[in-house]
Amino acid sequence: MIEKTLKTITGKLSVKIPTELNEVTLGQIMAMQQKPDLNDIEAIGILSGIAVDELYNVKSVDDFQVFTETVLALSHQIKHLYNSEVIPKEVVFILHDAREKQVQKNVKVSHDLSVEPTGAFMAARDIIAEEINNHIKEHGQEDWQERFNPSLSACCQVLAHYFFCKATGQKYNEYQAEEFCNEIKKMRVTEALPIARHFFFCYPNLWKPKTGYWHRLLQRWKNGRASSRSRNSNISIPSTHWPAAI
Repeated sequence: MIEKTLKTITGKLSVKIPTELNEVTLGQIMAMQQKPDLNDIEAIGILSGIAVDELYNVKSVDDFQVFTETVLALSHQIKHLYNSEVIPKEVVFILHDAREKQVQKNVKVSHDLSVEPTGAFMAARDIIAEEINNHIKEHGQEDWQERFNPSLSACCQVLAHYFFCKATGQKYNEYQAEEFCNEIKKMRVTEALPIARHFFFCYPNLWKPKTGYWHRLLQRWKNGRASSRSRNSNISIPSTHWPAAI
């Protein structure tokens, strides 16, 4: 972390931002990604957690110079983060119990990253399928894995469904799992993205469209009827071959 006290028109303001990527949260990166025209002050605001309006009250813009190089260095590190294959063995969540008391929950990350329970698997599969198929529709299927980077929003959603039961100890609930995105955003981005990347690239079958049992049964029934009609239409009446005239 780098910290500096800046003079404002009303007093002083202590600003502290990360210097290493492992100090940055997924939520902070998502917030920066949502602003394509992000300026340096806005980036410092997101990384420090200080409202931009407060930063705009700093007397001299030169006082921010100490932070700009750090922001630039972090941006270069983020570009290479998607290529990381180092999956953490454990992640830590700071949750609140029924009495609003903070509780630390250490969750082990299994090597095979099996998605469980069934509801979480199906939700993750749908998110992955939509994200990858949208990319393929826009850019084509050829070599899609080499060019594809899942959106941070999709990564966050997949991780929310994956970690919800493991972190809370509760039964799976789709809506509560979606709300767990707020906790996923607090994860270190260096932990969150490699795990999410594993789901998107190491579970290739998840992105293929799935048809439910009922829909498959109906399709087979329709195909069976079509095949029956086809066979009936191909039945021909033998013709009588008259001997050629002499």
